Amino acid sequence: MVKRSKKLRIAIESYKKEIEKHFEKLDKDINEKDDILARYHIKEIDKSLIAALERKIGLLGEDTDSAELIKQFRNRLEEYRKKLGMD
Repeated sequence: MVKRSKKLRIAIESYKKEIEKHFEKLDKDINEKDDILARYHIKEIDKSLIAALERKIGLLGEDTDSAELIKQFRNRLEEYRKKLGMD
């Protein structure tokens, strides 16, 4: 069981880094006025990365810090949606 939880923690950290990379790409796309790529990154973050992160956290057990982090990611994503008019 310890081995599984260690692998889950590593996967969670990996997803966090990947989400941050996509947010950086999203910032770059917005600054360059590339709305199509920016929308792609928003969908990728929301549908794929955050969902996978939630699943991994659920497998590991309920962690309030991780739940708060997911809320922060979703709030940040919502701000980008508003900038692009994707409401």
